[in-house]
Amino acid sequence: MSSDESSEASAAGGYRVALDLFEGPLDLLLYLVRRSELDIRRLPIAPITIQFQEFLAILKAIDLDLVGDFLLMASTLIEIKSRDVLPNPDAEVAAPAEGDLPIENGDPKSDLIRKLLDYKRFKDAANALEARAQEWQERYPRLADERPRIGKDPAADRIKEVELWDLVSALGRILKRKDVEDERTVQYDETPIHVYVEQIGAIVREKGEVKFTSLFDGQTMRSRIVGMFLAVLELLRHHGYRAEQASDYSEITIWPPDPNQIGHHADVKSAEVQGAPPEPEEEKSQAS
Repeated sequence: MSSDESSEASAAGGYRVALDLFEGPLDLLLYLVRRSELDIRRLPIAPITIQFQEFLAILKAIDLDLVGDFLLMASTLIEIKSRDVLPNPDAEVAAPAEGDLPIENGDPKSDLIRKLLDYKRFKDAANALEARAQEWQERYPRLADERPRIGKDPAADRIKEVELWDLVSALGRILKRKDVEDERTVQYDETPIHVYVEQIGAIVREKGEVKFTSLFDGQTMRSRIVGMFLAVLELLRHHGYRAEQASDYSEITIWPPDPNQIGHHADVKSAEVQGAPPEPEEEKSQAS
């Protein structure tokens, strides 16, 4: 989905997960490789395939429209895994030297490793540029009258400190709880996302810090859990809220916006409820 389409959907009153938020299957693969401290050039397909399919199941729960490219990658991984398992006496290739790619021309695993290495280089360069820009912004804060007057594309916002996939992984652990309703008996939650954004934002501001899993205590409806998860993403991406995780698989802590942060929203609370239905004219006139 393009950013224009995403904006149109948002303006229409609905909330959709922009595909670019989830980056794509290569971003998930790179996250799995880094989390497991694996060497991309010696990519172990079997465990990566299992982990990728687990994340795919969570993405399906979030939004079925998200999973097209991820399904394609999952089928590629399964094909590579099958090739690795089946013996191939005709393909006797010498073991690669240290630092070389274990690749053959036309081999899907080799193609995948090349794409992953290219994506890693691109992402590392983008992260370095972003860090440089942030450092520059802290040294030379922009004056109020120098701020751009055009609204920025919300899809350009990124989740800091905790990776998006850490949050998705945490959501997966919540959905696996025994008290959460079975996938086959899903009830649909009609609550608009902006309502959860306002509620969760108020809880975090009041308490100062909140454990991610505690937000879902007592929740058993899958669609409501997903709606609340999307609200957390909204707070982290667009409203200055922060998330931290001490180590892989550990609890994620959600923090309110830092009022001292450069470029922080002047009124975060009012920003959270943008997208809420406008007040009726009658109520406005009475209030005045």
